[in-house]
Amino acid sequence: MDNSFWNLIWPVAMVVLANVLYHICAKSMPGDANPFFALIFTYITASVITLIICFIVFKPAEFAFSLSDINLPSILLGLSIVAVEVGYILMYRAGWKISNASIVANICLQCSLLAVGVLIYNENITVKQIAGVFICIFGLILITGN
Repeated sequence: MDNSFWNLIWPVAMVVLANVLYHICAKSMPGDANPFFALIFTYITASVITLIICFIVFKPAEFAFSLSDINLPSILLGLSIVAVEVGYILMYRAGWKISNASIVANICLQCSLLAVGVLIYNENITVKQIAGVFICIFGLILITGN
């Protein structure tokens, strides 16, 4: 197997496996638990793990240099992570099924990102992509319909 193929596949596999675990955990969170308080412990765990990995992967000098790279997108990414996680917890509490919540949110996300790609990043949109959006909308109707 070509090394570049592996470099393309393993991150996707990691995202898929992590998302499966993520949704199982979000769906399993007790309904009476304060989602923000629960996320504090989630972020403490994530921060400790990330810090350990940083010290394993980077030399102390590189770590200090990386601190200077923190900017507004880093802060907005943190804000968006909180919003995504609270959003999913609230979706599950509202009664969304684990088999539907993520796919509905991700179809809406992908259609939104297609518009962002065109409007902000000047990406070209193809006829296949437009057809894909219509198929996604039809899929949303099938998934969410009674």
